[in-house]
Amino acid sequence: MAASLDFTIAFDPPDEDGWIVARVLEVPGAVSQGNTREEARENVVDALQTVLTPDEDLEGKASADSREHLRFTAA
Repeated sequence: MAASLDFTIAFDPPDEDGWIVARVLEVPGAVSQGNTREEARENVVDALQTVLTPDEDLEGKASADSREHLRFTAA
């Protein structure tokens, strides 16, 4: 079964130093910035991947029958 998730990236106008803040609205903590909109987008996608990476301390603490694999591909 293939599944995908859609997210929304919101961009703030450049601040007085030219930085553009980007955030993934559906994922608290997925926030970054860049000097251009493109750079801000790349950086917030990296932040999203970091936020969605499992905590190494939690790995292995749930039994195999209580876990399910899900593949997420960011395009």
